[in-house]
Amino acid sequence: MDAIVTAGGVPEPGEPLYEYTQGTHKAMLDVAGKPMIQWVLDALCEAQKIRQIVMIGLSEDSGLKCKKLGAFLPNQGSMLNNIRAGVGKILELQPDAEHVMIVSSDVPSIKPEMIDWIVDTCMQTDDDIYYNVITQDVMEKRFPLSKRSYTNLKDVAVCGGDINVIRSSLVTSEDEIWDHLIGARKNVLKQAAILGFDTLFLLLLRRITIDNAVKKVAKRLNVTGRAVICPYAEVGMDIDKPHQLELLRKDLAGVVKTS
Repeated sequence: MDAIVTAGGVPEPGEPLYEYTQGTHKAMLDVAGKPMIQWVLDALCEAQKIRQIVMIGLSEDSGLKCKKLGAFLPNQGSMLNNIRAGVGKILELQPDAEHVMIVSSDVPSIKPEMIDWIVDTCMQTDDDIYYNVITQDVMEKRFPLSKRSYTNLKDVAVCGGDINVIRSSLVTSEDEIWDHLIGARKNVLKQAAILGFDTLFLLLLRRITIDNAVKKVAKRLNVTGRAVICPYAEVGMDIDKPHQLELLRKDLAGVVKTS
């Protein structure tokens, strides 16, 4: 499988990480001696199931190293446009790419075996979208100080992962709902409202299961989808706030010392 790494974000004044970035790319924040995104690239490069990578938002002069990097693309202005451009470039490089992995640049604690697990698990079926979720107990056991927010469904409390898989042909759709959903990706209640107030009502009452939630999303988008309950907290341990940055700096400093 081929992968897109999204790295176009530049925190603005007033946002939580601005004091650390000061107008530079979030992806280039130092984490235990190297850019945050380099940890992500190292995991993708060592993963046996990843063939080629397209970087979005950074240029070749960023100094990043990875033998699987096939292209650098500039930031396209929105997450959806970035994904579309990235998938387009993947198909140009690898016309046979049926599914593409979308990876955020801010999950530096991921490991190659986690990437391979996601590819193997997703490809057990032939769906259009695979969305990784991590249960609250898994996340808090691995990162008890992460202070993640969770969505309480009928059967489980979960947070979203930052590595997902999509069928490459889907990105040609011009349906505005894709823009709305991606814009609300950090807020499950906003996503539920977009999909319909019946979904929002059921969610607020905690009467919807994760499987039913996926079915509603898939029906609304006219796609097939699958929620993958990921056993790796690292897949959802992104860096959005200063305490998460410091947490992962300490965590990965331990990796450097023991390697």
